[in-house]
Amino acid sequence: MKQINSIILQNNKVAEGFYRMRIESPYLAKNIKPGQFIEVLCSRSKEPLLRRPLGCHRIFDKGIEVLYEIVGQGTELLSRKVAGEYLDVIGPLGNGFDINPKSYTLNPILIAGGIGVAPLMALAQRLVDANKKVHVLIGACSKSHILCEKEFKKLGAKVLTATEDGSKGRKGLVTELLEELLARDGGRAIMYACGPNAMLKTITHIAQEEKIPCQVSLEERMACGVGICLGCPVKVKIGGRIRTEKYEYKMVCKDGPVFDAEEIVWPEAL
Repeated sequence: MKQINSIILQNNKVAEGFYRMRIESPYLAKNIKPGQFIEVLCSRSKEPLLRRPLGCHRIFDKGIEVLYEIVGQGTELLSRKVAGEYLDVIGPLGNGFDINPKSYTLNPILIAGGIGVAPLMALAQRLVDANKKVHVLIGACSKSHILCEKEFKKLGAKVLTATEDGSKGRKGLVTELLEELLARDGGRAIMYACGPNAMLKTITHIAQEEKIPCQVSLEERMACGVGICLGCPVKVKIGGRIRTEKYEYKMVCKDGPVFDAEEIVWPEAL
């Protein structure tokens, strides 16, 4: 982990309210892993005070890309930045996706909800480089919020989409699309997912029923990025996947943001 003053190479609008930024940093290019994130200083003034966590979207020879949505003051300020400006970033942070030789024997299915596509692009690239046949399922409320479909296809992934209003792909939820895919072509699968917690909770239940390993990347507010402020706790089972009634809390920024899905204790209200 380092604090780096990186030059912005691109900062382009890719859809209404969504931007893709490319920054130069050989250090991040060499050391960051799919699923990890950086903390970005959006302004040199006191407002906003806190950095913003942005997941690694793509890794290239001399730096990385991040994909982000304007959701508040910080990301709105970030969207105004232009190529040639410098950006103060800290990273790489957190624990990314567990990609090991055993994973390569399974058929990867990547499931994204909305901006949840952001950390899955770098993962897809890594899996395609390992000659894996990758399925990517993208869900959103409408066609305008389906992101990165062309980019995933360009990698060689098989892409399926679902929208709640039926404006693109299957009408309904991406979890319904997942169930259809598993029923048709489940095989020896492994799942990786990022999106709203309600979506991840459903995917976890599907994974448990089908006895499929699954990793989820949680979307939480992460102020410090290193587990000091204790602002992003998640309830987990003691012993990980072991069935138990004993629980503890881990920090999404420090211990995640990627967790084994069976480790998470999902709130009943989701």
